[in-house]
Amino acid sequence: MKTFVYTLRPTPAQGACLSETVETCRQRYNHALSERKTAYRERGESIGFARQCASLPMLKREVPHLQRVHSQVVQDVVRRGDRAFQAFVRRVNAGEKAGYPRCKGRGRYDSFTYPRWGNGVKREQGRLVLSKIGALRLHNDRPVEGTPNICIIVRNADGWYAHVVCDVAPSPLPPTGRSVGIDVGRESFATLSNGVQIANPRSYRTAERTLKQAQRRLARRVKGSNRSRKARTLLANAHLKVKRARRDFAHTIARAPVNEDDHIVVEKLNIRGMVRNRPLAKSISDAGWGIVLNILLAKAARAGRVVVAVNPAGTSHVCAHCGESVPKRLAVRWHSCPYCGCALHRDHNAALTILKKGGGTAFGEALPLGGPKNREPHRL
Repeated sequence: MKTFVYTLRPTPAQGACLSETVETCRQRYNHALSERKTAYRERGESIGFARQCASLPMLKREVPHLQRVHSQVVQDVVRRGDRAFQAFVRRVNAGEKAGYPRCKGRGRYDSFTYPRWGNGVKREQGRLVLSKIGALRLHNDRPVEGTPNICIIVRNADGWYAHVVCDVAPSPLPPTGRSVGIDVGRESFATLSNGVQIANPRSYRTAERTLKQAQRRLARRVKGSNRSRKARTLLANAHLKVKRARRDFAHTIARAPVNEDDHIVVEKLNIRGMVRNRPLAKSISDAGWGIVLNILLAKAARAGRVVVAVNPAGTSHVCAHCGESVPKRLAVRWHSCPYCGCALHRDHNAALTILKKGGGTAFGEALPLGGPKNREPHRL
């Protein structure tokens, strides 16, 4: 599955129709949640997706503006509510923090979906034709690949976008016979087992001053006023710029190892647990490790590459050359092994260790990790 994003150029009338469709979907979503909650509270019964969909024809006769939204779009709204409740039940059964599904307020619902291409949505003469809305001009910056399946219309701070989800056939790249281990960090975004260090762009840190100014401007405005609306749009655009910069960087970084290596070894990070460390939470979130990993997996799957995730525990302390443990504090950035004399940057050593853990070879006929015990330290 591959998603192609296109900018839409709706007319003022079409823009109003898109906004009305989103608002109708928001109201239907809230109604679906309330219906389930009321049924369980008053009658002790659970209403499923099929039963709620069966009531839609009668509901359309009672609510005229619901008829101005395509039937498949309305059904997908009900499905979103069903997925929210399924996730809630799963979290309850797993003993996690549940989080009961909540109704969406104004401005908290910004998309609607045509779940089947050709049923309410199609592309004709360079335009996207949406049922009940019309033919919208499309910014054709790249051709669609594969077979379109789903179309999601999304409202961002700077306009409307169409996300076309397609089935794309794999396109394997020729083998290179190379392997690489990747260690992510904060000092540099990532260090490869070949010694290459990738600088951390720090997208959020760079834009933090602009974001603070935009946030203060919004805080000074009277809520509900036109100036407040404009200030909110400026703040949303500033956040959107950071998001896109981080995602563009992730695509660039993920492409290189996929093109150059057959076997890619990465760390299996618990990012959700790592951001609980308050002094490091902002830097970890700004790095966007999870985004890069997801994009890397998608690109590798299409190119026929192998990605292995290994446990990162101890990768900075184990010597990649001899396998002995050399504990060091986080502030120590250089690895010097007293057993074999190996000396290199801490992150480079971690990348080599990650490569060995994933089945690669770091130093030719190197000793395995956790090598011979009671070895005498190397005399320098």
